[in-house]
Amino acid sequence: MSAPTPPPRRLPDAPVIQRDGWWWMFSRAGSIPVSDPAFTVVLDAFAQAMAAADRAVADLRTRQSKPCATGEGR
Repeated sequence: MSAPTPPPRRLPDAPVIQRDGWWWMFSRAGSIPVSDPAFTVVLDAFAQAMAAADRAVADLRTRQSKPCATGEGR
């Protein structure tokens, strides 16, 4: 049995998606694989930065939802 395929990664407000380790550009007319190595490096870096930002926001929300140690609220 093979490992489950991870869901595709989308970049917000960008016509690209990463599926099975490959970036694809898409539009209503169809999709094409991104073959330029320099462009894929930039897409990878941007996706990593977006994931880090998402984790930081989630962490901040978690911290804000916890009551203060003094019991005074936020």
